[in-house]
Amino acid sequence: MRSTALARITVGVVVERRRAKSAWVDFLWRPVRVFAGEPSAAPWTLLAAEAETTLFYAGEAAIELHRTETTNYRENLGSGAPALWVALRPVASEWAYEILAVTADPAEGEAFTDAGSNLVEAVPMPADVVETIGRFIAEHHVERPFVKRRRQPAEATPARREPGNGSAK
Repeated sequence: MRSTALARITVGVVVERRRAKSAWVDFLWRPVRVFAGEPSAAPWTLLAAEAETTLFYAGEAAIELHRTETTNYRENLGSGAPALWVALRPVASEWAYEILAVTADPAEGEAFTDAGSNLVEAVPMPADVVETIGRFIAEHHVERPFVKRRRQPAEATPARREPGNGSAK
């Protein structure tokens, strides 16, 4: 499948594994941070460990930027707390999840929750990524006016035209 992205930003994803207080699961997982650039560490490298919490570098991902989504990116940056949505997909391997995607588009981030089994979290957007997306918006955004469609009046049907036929109007 070919991508229509005009730009890509490489990021690394940090995931937290926390011991669960549950009889049904041992650990709770969640993305907690994204950073710009490509680290030299291998995916699932241990970053920090405490009694109940462990942080891992889960791997790298590419944020794809599309010219048709600049309005969503602009609203995200203008929100006062720009975020990236990290989607993790469950896998049957040594690690419970793999990175499915990272996006700056809030609508796409919400769409990743439709699968039900994906783990999706919004994390703060790093300043380097804010700057890059801001430049992308400045270069590619085209203001499109909202045009409200006008409804056409319904055509008269034979039942509506004939008086006294007993049908509801």
